[in-house]
Amino acid sequence: MQSGAAPNAIRTKKYQLEKNVFTGIALAKVWRRDWWMALIPLVLFLLPAVFNFSWWWVTAAILVTLIFVLLRSAQVMGVTQMEQGNPLFEKLSYEIDSRQILLKRNEREGMALTWDMIGSAERKGESYLLWLKPPPDAQLPGGWKGWLAKNFQAPVFVMLPFRIFNNPNDLKLLESMLRRKELIA
Repeated sequence: MQSGAAPNAIRTKKYQLEKNVFTGIALAKVWRRDWWMALIPLVLFLLPAVFNFSWWWVTAAILVTLIFVLLRSAQVMGVTQMEQGNPLFEKLSYEIDSRQILLKRNEREGMALTWDMIGSAERKGESYLLWLKPPPDAQLPGGWKGWLAKNFQAPVFVMLPFRIFNNPNDLKLLESMLRRKELIA
């Protein structure tokens, strides 16, 4: 954990992100962005049916597309089951200042997210979602494994519901920080 938060940092109440909430938001983001990928196996397996029609090709195309959608969705849902994802789903309090966001399990344990780790932010209902940047290409494996890792990443985010802030001024301060960091419009 890096040095403590600044004295004028925003301190929040403890909050635990539910796994099913994370899964729903992450799946919606993935399928809004990558819906067209499900068309690839559908088109590839329907192509032979154009030249020599058979219901077997149509059935195979639908079945392979369904398997692709299920595997991609299982990959996103797997974030909730991996040990590396456990800190996302623990009861944490947050200390937010202009340098970093401290995710604190208790007074001595936690981790720090610097602002350059945040790719974007969005207001969703009564909360802010801070989307983490994917790892740079240098940290990914080489070859086809690197291509798979880059193109089939599961989105990861930190959710900050409005109810965890101690007063409305903290919420306004967070919004001004997000605007200064150019994470929201």
